[in-house]
Amino acid sequence: MMPTDAIDRMIDALATDVEEAVRPAAQAAAQVLYEAVHRNVAAIGKVSGNLARSIYQAYSKDNSGEGRATYHISWNAAKAPHGHLVEYGHLQKFATYLGKDGKWHTDKNHPLPVPRQVAARPFVRPAQAHFPQAEAAAIDELLRRIGVL
Repeated sequence: MMPTDAIDRMIDALATDVEEAVRPAAQAAAQVLYEAVHRNVAAIGKVSGNLARSIYQAYSKDNSGEGRATYHISWNAAKAPHGHLVEYGHLQKFATYLGKDGKWHTDKNHPLPVPRQVAARPFVRPAQAHFPQAEAAAIDELLRRIGVL
């Protein structure tokens, strides 16, 4: 029988290195998607800048665990409550106006004669097209951290 102590130690060390590399690798992937969302928001154009400032990426402790790290990339609805209207489109029933405070307001006292469909200008969903680049970034980071690259 051949002794495998050295191989066992090497595998244990590699497993530890991989475990430590999981979160940075996931963050590298998240960064690719986060930057894609920011580019998509910039392409829409800026009115107040609140939507661009509300984009975030956050590590999800609840959805992560041994050998798995999850990041969320989205917009903060408290900073940009209109984000879902931009992402998914909406039916505009009332007139809107830009107030003295620099914010857009809905004038519920002035319904539009005919509601108008405002088209979606998605900025999060199209970032999914960058999944291959995000995966490549995660693999590169993982391999770099375990010493293969």
